[in-house]
Amino acid sequence: MMGLSSLVFAEFHSLGFSDLIVFVAPLWIAVAAGVLVGWVWRPKWAYLDSKLLSDSPKFLNLQLPTSILKTSSHHVNPSLSSKEKTGFVTDDDFRHLWKLVEVKDGGPCWIQMMDRSTPSFSYQAWRRDPENGPPQYRSRTVFEDATPEMVRDFFWDDEFRSKWDDMLLYSSTLERCKDTGTMVVQWVRKFPFFCSDREYIIGRRIWDAGRVFYCITKGVQYPSVPRQNKPRRVDLYYSSWCIRAVESKRGDGEMTSCEVLLFHHEDMGIPWEIAKLGVRQGMWGAVKKIEPGLRAYQRAKAAGAGLSPSAIMAHINTKVSAEEFMNERGSIAEVTGDKPTGKNIPKILVVGGAIALACTLDKGLLTKAVIFGVARRFARMGKRM
Repeated sequence: MMGLSSLVFAEFHSLGFSDLIVFVAPLWIAVAAGVLVGWVWRPKWAYLDSKLLSDSPKFLNLQLPTSILKTSSHHVNPSLSSKEKTGFVTDDDFRHLWKLVEVKDGGPCWIQMMDRSTPSFSYQAWRRDPENGPPQYRSRTVFEDATPEMVRDFFWDDEFRSKWDDMLLYSSTLERCKDTGTMVVQWVRKFPFFCSDREYIIGRRIWDAGRVFYCITKGVQYPSVPRQNKPRRVDLYYSSWCIRAVESKRGDGEMTSCEVLLFHHEDMGIPWEIAKLGVRQGMWGAVKKIEPGLRAYQRAKAAGAGLSPSAIMAHINTKVSAEEFMNERGSIAEVTGDKPTGKNIPKILVVGGAIALACTLDKGLLTKAVIFGVARRFARMGKRM
């Protein structure tokens, strides 16, 4: 929810007008051509309800849908048990984030994009492109004279976020568990003028490994809030970070700085290459907005400002020893075995089944080729397993 979660949106706003024209012109030309072709070849049923469309008042309604504005009343659903609420963000999510932090997740190598700093904070960013899925981003931010607890509260505080994150149009807490600190929140974020706004249903939870905070936020399914045409809901969303104290760059040996390692990716529904260009163009301008927000938060707390409801939830953490947790999970994997049951299928059954399926389904060569190709691939996988 921090850093690139705001960056990907803010970066488009920081692009120059000429950059946007280069971006948008081909898109609008393609859209116009598609509309023209669709109009010429439209089917008969497209003529039936054209009057209904022209009479609909929804075209003039630029406000958020009523269903979204009503969700502010869903703050807590007492019918959900602690176990059910915990299920939104689980130990497996913590395990995955720990592997990302320790560079043990087995993913592609990270490519550095930026290394900038000011007297009060420094910022580094990397990107990698998985075979399937949107680009993934990793960043390391170090704030001077900040504690991990203060930074944790700052990024969790939705009520204060609106004072420094101008992309956040609306936020609401849908669920909260006072036992584990698990929350489900709803966000609506502002997008550039050529895109509709985006809605997020986010599950989040914090693990505390001795003042090293593993803060996990990700998109979750929440049927109680129905989908709307606008704003468009983003389902694939992951934005998690590790917050810990580090030595100040002043070189005095004091652990008075705070490091934030962020891992972020999402599918916003726009071409990934366009998103990557936006990140490259406006990253530093967007990142610089975060630090003034943190300093304002520090001043407010120093002046005696109380904790907001969401910041209070940031204090409910799952205590864990990361090393012991990972060792325990590793020993469980050894006992159960690394090979899941049901995958060790004899090669003769795979190939024989493919032959029967190909002869039954279709006489065409293409169908047979596809089925036999899949069978060979499964057979090779069986050998490796």
